[in-house]
Amino acid sequence: MPTNSEWVLGPQGPLSNTPYPLLCTAALRAVEVQFASTLPAHTLMRRAGLALAQLTLAYAPHAQSVWVACGRGNNGGDGFEAAIHLQHWGKKVWLSLPDSPQPLPTDAAASLQRAQASGVAIHHGPPTQWDVCIDALLGIGLREAPTGAPLAAIQTMLSGNGHIIAADVPSGLIAETGHAPGACVRARATLSFLALKPGLFTAHGRDVCGDIWLNELEHTFFASPDAWLNTGLRELPRLHASHKGNFGDVAVIGGATGMVGAALLAGTAALHSGAGRVYLSLLAPGDHDAVFATYPGLMQSSVENLAIAQMAVVAGCGGGSAIGIHIPRLLAEARQLVLDADALNALAQFPDWRPALAARPMGTTALTPHPLEAARLLGCSTADVQKNRLVSAQELAHTFQCTVVLKGSGTIIANPKEVPHINPTGNARLATAGTGDVLAGLLGSLMAQGQNSFEAASNACYRQGQVADQWPAGTSLTSPSLAARIQAK
Repeated sequence: MPTNSEWVLGPQGPLSNTPYPLLCTAALRAVEVQFASTLPAHTLMRRAGLALAQLTLAYAPHAQSVWVACGRGNNGGDGFEAAIHLQHWGKKVWLSLPDSPQPLPTDAAASLQRAQASGVAIHHGPPTQWDVCIDALLGIGLREAPTGAPLAAIQTMLSGNGHIIAADVPSGLIAETGHAPGACVRARATLSFLALKPGLFTAHGRDVCGDIWLNELEHTFFASPDAWLNTGLRELPRLHASHKGNFGDVAVIGGATGMVGAALLAGTAALHSGAGRVYLSLLAPGDHDAVFATYPGLMQSSVENLAIAQMAVVAGCGGGSAIGIHIPRLLAEARQLVLDADALNALAQFPDWRPALAARPMGTTALTPHPLEAARLLGCSTADVQKNRLVSAQELAHTFQCTVVLKGSGTIIANPKEVPHINPTGNARLATAGTGDVLAGLLGSLMAQGQNSFEAASNACYRQGQVADQWPAGTSLTSPSLAARIQAK
């Protein structure tokens, strides 16, 4: 394994429960400049190149021909350094560098000279055959879709069969946001230098990065993060002399005609995750005795009879248009409140409710939108939300002065008083109807048990994703089975 490189994320999720800091480009460049000033010239690039070469051989130990695809920035310099080591280790190295009148940055130019002095030949295009490729094309400075020679190199990589190891970030991916505005490398592994970047873990990031590794290049100081990689919070053990009153009451309000199942999923998730009591207030008209006979752990109550001032209320799961009439009371009286699904649509439809939401005590409220619901709340398109999920979630959190869970690949947990979290657990098994209802019920349960909204949201997202990561192979994940496996710790 590469010296000083740490495996952060693999096919089964995070390798450890470590709260890694995530840095955007401006913060990362400041760290790099500060750290480099304490070291001999070119030290960081040499360390990065060695780590990159080592990781490449760890993934392709028997590869003979190595294509090192370099760009004309410092990312390319990391590739030059890697090429020196690979050639020294007996590999057939093809280093490609687009021709340009624009000079290379100082460090990259020095590394190119070192590579040429070591006998590495420089080519202007890709090879006809390669066993493994190092992607050192574009790096963290990308802001627009690749064009020209970098685009051609990306397309050649995508058409090949060998492993691709990305230096810092797959070319075509915006490091801060995880958005890929055009063609993008799909790496087998990505080695992030100095610090992890938010875009590796959200939006398109998880699909194109492969395994995610970190090499801090031996830097030992801390920078204020733009986000944290979410972790599962340590929970206190339940005391033997506990009773149901110690673990709170959850009320689930939803389940309009044709959507009773959504409320049941939220209710059963709250029950399985340890709430003391769970009340279900179904909005569909009619007699629901058969439903409650099937789910005897859930208690039946009308919305009007709920003591919401002492409850964590989960509102909106399958609520349809019927949920809207209850929102003003919930905003005014509920001790804790999770607004999901149709409750969010109602909130977008009636902006006059927003001041009441923003006025609720901090830590008592959470919104759980998917990207389309977030777009409705922000008055923009879903594409706009997805272009910068971190900023979108933070904007919602500041607008409504509460915790926001922006669901999707790399769920964002934001709060006006906290550095946001990006959740690393979960997979495409969760892309099925009802998993959002399960998350809402789990979140409400953790709030009822004493966690504030940001803690509960961070814990709920991590736990649900972890269950999906550990799902038995060859077994379909369905929302009812997911709700049953969300267990109290």
